[in-house]
Amino acid sequence: MQVKQVLKYAGVGFVVFFLFTRPNDAANTTENVMNGIRKGADSMAQFVSHMSS
Repeated sequence: MQVKQVLKYAGVGFVVFFLFTRPNDAANTTENVMNGIRKGADSMAQFVSHMSS
């Protein structure tokens, strides 16, 4: 249980550090992740649409 908490805090710390030290890279990374999620959602919507046809 403690390892899980340590890893969680380390991950949050890394994200905060990344945001403050490299804000442009953090913004680009966030944009890329959101584009990937959007593409995945579009693909799922097309799949479901073709299943009902």
